[in-house]
Amino acid sequence: MTDTDFTAEDLRFMRLALDLGRRGLGHTAPNPAVGAVIVKDGVIVGRGWTQDGGRPHAEVEALKRAKRAANGATLYVTLEPCSHQGQTPPCADAVIKAGIARVVSAMEDPNPEVAGQGHARLREKKITVDVGLLGEEARRAHAGHIARVTQHRPRVLLKLAVSADGKAGLAHRKTVQITGEEARERVFMLRAQNDAILVGIGTVLADNPQLTSRLPGMMERSPVRVVLDAQLRTPLSLSVISTVRDCPTWLFCGEKASEVAQDILEQKGVRVFRVPETDGRLDLDAVLKTLNGEGITRLMVEGGPTVAASFVAAGLVDEVALLRGLTQIGANGIDALEGLPLGKLTEGMTPLGSETLGVDTLEWYGRT
Repeated sequence: MTDTDFTAEDLRFMRLALDLGRRGLGHTAPNPAVGAVIVKDGVIVGRGWTQDGGRPHAEVEALKRAKRAANGATLYVTLEPCSHQGQTPPCADAVIKAGIARVVSAMEDPNPEVAGQGHARLREKKITVDVGLLGEEARRAHAGHIARVTQHRPRVLLKLAVSADGKAGLAHRKTVQITGEEARERVFMLRAQNDAILVGIGTVLADNPQLTSRLPGMMERSPVRVVLDAQLRTPLSLSVISTVRDCPTWLFCGEKASEVAQDILEQKGVRVFRVPETDGRLDLDAVLKTLNGEGITRLMVEGGPTVAASFVAAGLVDEVALLRGLTQIGANGIDALEGLPLGKLTEGMTPLGSETLGVDTLEWYGRT
C-alpha cells in the first residue's frame, strides 16, 4: 500500500509513532528503535517506544499503557511486530492476546527471523494488517537495523564540516572553528542518536576531543567512542582514555601492535580490538564487522580528512551530514577529503534535505 491509501488520521498517528521511536535512537542496539501508538475511536489509549538496551519492545510498552482499552483498537507501529522467541516473547502474540483489531505497520522487518511472519501471524487471527504507511521514513529511522541484518555491519553516517571554500582545517593540519554554536549542539544531538562515534588517531592527537554529547541532561547518552589507532599510540593522558570510566572507549589496532600497550590500555578500562591492516591502514570492513558483532548498529564517523576519505573511497558511507560554514580558509588549507575532491563525498547519493543552524547549513545526503 502507498501513503495515499491511508486516511489523514492514519498518517497523523504513524507520524507520532515515528517520533516516539526516535527517542530510542542510539540506545536500543542491537534492537531497532521502534515506536507504537494504540488508538481507539480516534483517541490515543497507549504509546510506547523501545526502551534502553532494546527491551521492553515498543508494542509491549504501548499495550501495557492501553490495558483493556487495547481490545478492538488500532495499533500503529513503525516496524513489523516480531514473531520469534528471543529474550522476550513475540510481540505479535502480545498484540493478538490484547485483542487489537487492526495493525498499521510502516514496513516489513528484513530480519530473516521475522520477514513477514509477524504480519502473517496477525492475519491468521483475523486481524486487519495494512503495511507501508510512511515506509520511506521508517526505513531511514531503522537504517541501522536494516544494515545489521542485511549487510552485517552498522549503518555509517559520515559527519563532515567544511569551510565556504571546501576546506577542513588550516595549513600544517592546524584546527580552526568552521561552524558556530548551533551547529555544535546539533552534532551533540547526532552523537546521542548513534551507538558509536569513530575518529582516527590523528584527530585524537591533534584535538584531544571528548567525543561526548555535551547537552544538558544528555551526557549519559553519549555513544561508545571508537578510535582507529593502528600502532596503539593514544596517550593515557588524553580525554578518550582518562574519561573511559564515564564513557566507553574502544581502540582498533593492527595485528602487530604492542601487546604491552594493549595490556596497559585494558587495565585503564579501554577495549582493544585487533584487525588486519594494509600499508599501515586498518581494514575498515573488518572494523565494521567487529562493531556489528558487538551490537553496534549506527556508527557516526567524525574523523578528519584521512579517515573520512578512507570510508568514502571504500564505499562504506550510507548517509552524509555535511556542515557548511561561512569561514574562508584559503588555498593552503587542508582539503576536506584527503586525496579526493569534495564532490566524491556525495557521488551516487540523493539530497535528503537541509537545516539552517544559525549562519551555518547542514545538508543531508543518502545512498541511492
